[in-house]
Amino acid sequence: MKRLVIGIALLSLTGCGYNRIQTFDEQVEAFKSQIAVQLQRRHDLIPNLVETVKAFATQEQEVFTAIADARSKLGGAIQGGDIQEMARANQGMQSALGRLLMITENYPELRSNQNFLTLQDQLEGTENRIATAREDYNSAVRAHNGYIRRFPAVLTAKAIGSQAHAYFEADESAQEVPKVEF
Repeated sequence: MKRLVIGIALLSLTGCGYNRIQTFDEQVEAFKSQIAVQLQRRHDLIPNLVETVKAFATQEQEVFTAIADARSKLGGAIQGGDIQEMARANQGMQSALGRLLMITENYPELRSNQNFLTLQDQLEGTENRIATAREDYNSAVRAHNGYIRRFPAVLTAKAIGSQAHAYFEADESAQEVPKVEF
C-alpha cells in the first residue's frame, strides 16, 4: 500500500507543469519566428539599399559582393530555422552593412538622396526590431530553461523530453568595429 501511495504521489508530481512547459515552448517558438521575420525584412530591404548606393559608388564592388554573400547566408539561415545559424548570419550581415553605410561618408550627394535616407531609416527601424525580437526570444528561453530545471517541473520535462533551448547569441566578432579601407 505504501508503495502505491508513493507511486501515485510521484506520478502526480511528474504531471505538474506540463501545460506550463508547453506554454514556454510555444513562446520560445513564437519569438524565434519574430527574429526570422525581422531578419527576412532586413534581407528584403538590402537589394534596394545596395542599388541606391551603387548608383553613387560604382568603385565599391568588393563591399557589394560581401553584402550579396552575407544576404545569401542570411536567407539560407532563415529558411533553415536554426537559431545559432541565424545569429552567425545576422552578424555577417551586420558587418557587411556597417561597411556599406561607412561608404556614404565619401559620397555627400548620396547622404542627401531621399531614397537612400528612406531606406536607411527603414533599415535602422528593422535593426531595432531585430534587437527587440532577440531580447524577447532570449527572455522566453531563459524562462523556459529556468522552469524545466526546477523541481517538480524537471521531472515532467524529463518525462516528456523537453530540452533547454539555445540562446540567440552574437559571435565574438560582434565586438569588433568593421574596418573599411578605400
